[in-house]
Amino acid sequence: MTVATPFGREAIEEILPHREPFLLIDEVLELRPGEGAVARKTVREDEWYLRGHFPGRPVMPGVLIVEALAQTGAVAVLSEEENRGRLALFAGIDDCRFKRIVEPGDVLTLECEFVRVRGPIAKGEGRALVGDELAVSATLTVFVGE
Repeated sequence: MTVATPFGREAIEEILPHREPFLLIDEVLELRPGEGAVARKTVREDEWYLRGHFPGRPVMPGVLIVEALAQTGAVAVLSEEENRGRLALFAGIDDCRFKRIVEPGDVLTLECEFVRVRGPIAKGEGRALVGDELAVSATLTVFVGE
């Protein structure tokens, strides 16, 4: 599959099965099928999860930042022709570190680079940044299944 970058949600939805409210990336800036991707997420004040996390001090949950990283990696994996229409599922999250609070108005740059692919299992290094500041880093393992 060849997709010119950058591209937005309509093209992302042609690759990923995720939909609102759980599609957590707005735009793909770079795509290297099977190797990695860079995406962007703007944290808006009206995000569904901010109403309860936390009232009066809205913070994007760290697990959702990790999910956005996984969706970024899934774009790279599922954009390969042999993986079209399949699911990329978590198989592991290792060495996850939260370094910065992410709040409304922040723009996340999400990077996922695969370091090892063996059959249906891929391991990638993910980083979420706000500007030049690291917000989250993690090693993600995904299983590509039906």
